[in-house]
Amino acid sequence: MYINICKKLRPQNILDISGQNHLVGNNGIIKNILESNKIPNMIFYGPPGVGKTTIAKIISSKSKMKAVYLNGTNTSSQEIKEVILQSEKIDSQNGILLHLDEIQYLNKKQQQTLLEAIEEGNIKLIACMTENPCFYIHDALLSRCMVLKFESLKPQDISKILIKAIDTLKKELNMNILYSDNVVEHISNFCLGDVRKALNTLEMCVLSSQTINGEKNITIEQVTAITNSKSLPYNKSGDDHYNLLSAFQKSIRGSDPDAALHYLAKLLEFGEILSCCRRLMICVCEDIGLAYPQIIPIVKSCVDIAMNVGMPEAKIPLADAVILACISPKSNSAYLAINKAFEELNSKDCGFMPGYLSQSPNPDFKSSKNSSYLYPHNYKNSWISQQYLPLKIKNSKYYKYGKNKNEQAFKSYWENIKNKTNYNW
Repeated sequence: MYINICKKLRPQNILDISGQNHLVGNNGIIKNILESNKIPNMIFYGPPGVGKTTIAKIISSKSKMKAVYLNGTNTSSQEIKEVILQSEKIDSQNGILLHLDEIQYLNKKQQQTLLEAIEEGNIKLIACMTENPCFYIHDALLSRCMVLKFESLKPQDISKILIKAIDTLKKELNMNILYSDNVVEHISNFCLGDVRKALNTLEMCVLSSQTINGEKNITIEQVTAITNSKSLPYNKSGDDHYNLLSAFQKSIRGSDPDAALHYLAKLLEFGEILSCCRRLMICVCEDIGLAYPQIIPIVKSCVDIAMNVGMPEAKIPLADAVILACISPKSNSAYLAINKAFEELNSKDCGFMPGYLSQSPNPDFKSSKNSSYLYPHNYKNSWISQQYLPLKIKNSKYYKYGKNKNEQAFKSYWENIKNKTNYNW
């Protein structure tokens, strides 16, 4: 019976693992754990196809504990309770090693049930997930586990695995397989660090190629045809979503139009037009702001056009907005100012507004000599020295002029006006 190449090549020993040298290489954390024969509770997280489940299975096979496997996507509370009951039986005297895939799908109550079990020490947990556990795992459970991050494999590491896979397929299919270095290189780059995806792609190429004179020939044209239908790995509800939006905004903030357009294209390719538009509008307010305030309505107009026309045409006005945002002068003075205002508001008693600013009497300002509101437009340049902040924080300063041309021009304007009048509060 033909066996899937991923299953056939799954490593059975830590030394056979490709990549993850920080975990399984010389002085690697997992390598040292296995040598100590003392297994802590661990959570493995990282992209798919990088060895999380494989290493968890190797650890299970090397331990003297009874191994139990569950998958969070279809695990019930009753199944968790049954595992706990098993830990009390005589055949589990060394304890149970619970390998739990996709732990993020367990609800809070299920995670708490698991917490009680591992607290006793009869159950050791090795959980695997593709998302950052900080967002999905109960804090109490997280604090009792060692969190280890797995990295995507490098193309050169995957190339070695693919060559080994071709040799294995030759034996499995009992025929010669011809290929070029370009074929291996293309698949290695296409899979974006996912070994499972690389092996499945290779297997598809081999099985779909014609057999001529007892041999198969994998051509670069065939590989390109298969990989052209690829869908990039992406999780809309997890790290991928927030990381991509973060890269998008940071590229605009860093004034790099090429990088910003790259991430814009990715966001639109993944159907993230709403998130993209929201982040773009926030970005121009936060990172450009008063250096070029006219950009805010311009970007809003581009967003409105994009939402009205939809994809694929929406990419054009959004590209206009992104490029303009990248090449515009930058200032975060308003962003910093409002944050300071919130920080003071939430850290102290700021008191009441001056009575002359409100429509009702204010005891804080009964004795103030400025007890009547001065209407600025009645004075030269529409300005008169007057206290607006509450008495308790009258000397607070939130806004600091940015060093861009626009804000410096406003600064000079107001310094010229205000310096001609003595403050008399």
